Amino acid sequence: MNAAEDGPKRAVTATMVKVLIHRRTDRGMRLEPYASRCVRAGEVHELVVTDHVETAAGTRIDRVGFLGFVEITGAGVLDRGDEIWAGGRRIGVLLGFDGCHFPNHYNVLIHADPISTGPELDLAPEMPVLFRQGSDIPFVRAEAADIAQWVNREF
Repeated sequence: MNAAEDGPKRAVTATMVKVLIHRRTDRGMRLEPYASRCVRAGEVHELVVTDHVETAAGTRIDRVGFLGFVEITGAGVLDRGDEIWAGGRRIGVLLGFDGCHFPNHYNVLIHADPISTGPELDLAPEMPVLFRQGSDIPFVRAEAADIAQWVNREF
């Protein structure tokens, strides 16, 4: 994503519809070549946390924690670098998308460390979820340590 081409946008709103409780170290998801995806109201997508930081198309994502499924309530554009909030708590930063289940749903990959599951973050059905434009996008040619520092900064 080119920050010079990325203008302001509204937040995308969603509601948690199902909480997931498991994690894997061998998931084998593959990053789609897209830095953004449009989402429509009523669509359901899966939120997956990973500590991976690479964003190249086809990157294999193995270490994951499953948070749950959300229903999009306010359509918009999800971009790499967006912050994800659930129940007023910052969950992490959007890393990219895996389309292995598409067109049923996307796996929305969220960078966070440590890797958590839905119950570990106290997620619950009907909880509001927000995808908010990030203030900076460090994923382009950034070192892992720089990304970890950016992702874990205070707001």
